[in-house]
Amino acid sequence: MTKTSSHTPIHVIGGGLAGSEAAWQIAETGIPVILHEMRGVRGTDAHKTDSLAELVCSNSFRSDDATSNAVGVLHAEMRLAGSLIMRSADANQVPAGGALAVDRDGFSAAVTAALESHPLITVTREEVTGLPPEAWDQAIIATGPLTAPSLAAAIQARTGADSLAFFDAIAPIVHTASIDMDICWFQSRYDKVGPGGTGKDYINCPMDEAQYNAFVDALIAGDTTGFKEWEGTPYFDGCLPIEVMAERGRETLRHGPMKPMGLTNAHNPTVKAYAVVQLRQDNALGTLYNMVGFQTKLKYGAQAEIFRLIPGLENAEFARLGGLHRNTYINSPTLLDRSLTLKGRPGLRFAGQITGCEGYVESASIGLLAGRFAAAERLGQTPSLPPETTAFGALLNHITGGHIVSDDEPGKRSFQPMNVNFGLFPPLEPGAVVRPEGLKRFRGKDKAVAKKQATAARALEDCARWLGR
Repeated sequence: MTKTSSHTPIHVIGGGLAGSEAAWQIAETGIPVILHEMRGVRGTDAHKTDSLAELVCSNSFRSDDATSNAVGVLHAEMRLAGSLIMRSADANQVPAGGALAVDRDGFSAAVTAALESHPLITVTREEVTGLPPEAWDQAIIATGPLTAPSLAAAIQARTGADSLAFFDAIAPIVHTASIDMDICWFQSRYDKVGPGGTGKDYINCPMDEAQYNAFVDALIAGDTTGFKEWEGTPYFDGCLPIEVMAERGRETLRHGPMKPMGLTNAHNPTVKAYAVVQLRQDNALGTLYNMVGFQTKLKYGAQAEIFRLIPGLENAEFARLGGLHRNTYINSPTLLDRSLTLKGRPGLRFAGQITGCEGYVESASIGLLAGRFAAAERLGQTPSLPPETTAFGALLNHITGGHIVSDDEPGKRSFQPMNVNFGLFPPLEPGAVVRPEGLKRFRGKDKAVAKKQATAARALEDCARWLGR
């Protein structure tokens, strides 16, 4: 077969995991693709080779458990959808226990070979410096967190000054069900009822003086990681790491993000808290809450240990931990429709990390969806959206509309990049989790595992149905 087709080609900009997967999905439908990759003409500060789908950081795709782990479910759904990224990962797997880790060189070589040999894919080594021309009526931008400055400037000019973030300041996000509400309580400061609020819009974790001092000591002693040279990201007062604030003075935090004013402990109204940690609802489902003002450069292990010192968070399960780093991503819920198309520019889609997802598999999965949606339109069809009960659908929903708009902090970006996790999935129907036969007590860890298993099973069943399997 030659690289010919009766269809006009679809252009994909960026040959990372998302762009590679998008190109593969399009070509597998019989539509030609031109994949534009600047490496080979212009390098980046992080990549070392010119190979497509090069893994810049870890060689791990994380858990491959599709029965009770959200990323494992995403692996399984991608395999069902004929993912090139997953096929190449499986073919180049190295021992890693329950995780899927790969030989990074073998993996990227396999992806590159598959794309370059596909009869309907043309790989063009060139830098695309602006938005795709109108003549490219179907195009996907999948340029990732290291998008070239000229293209980033063009995206920003088209979408608005506040629509593109170059700096990612993220506070830890906690699964709501893991917060001890016998210690914590719902209340807005001074019972303020903002637009769409109730006066009980925050979860509050109280600290006495001894607990506060122990927490500050732990923060100051915590193991931190410095900025990578290529990130070029400075601290600024609006996003100071929590540990830097603690170093500026013992009282800084309790006069800043941990101030106790305007709050009354519902469990112990007569005792005034010395400091309070507030958590704010992070997604529309109410299954995730973020720790207000807790952006940090603490290493992940230190974060989990130190933040579990907070009363009510002793058994916290984190959907993601905090960080500050360079990360180019767009404000997708405002800019993109449900099929990842830029509003006001039909046929132009975004995919991968630039849309506001994190992780190799998440990036590739959004590329997979963008490719399928673009191919459907080229064939004159309406793109079929995955059910929100699937890992595909849960991640897509987060990117295109699952966030909470912050009314009490005008101008604050409430949308933040996220790995796939069960907190993004819709709750199970009543009665979906049944106590195993012979188990007398069914709560705590046992019930949490059963809920994950039921959510995973529902996702895979619904995904297979969506794919017509």
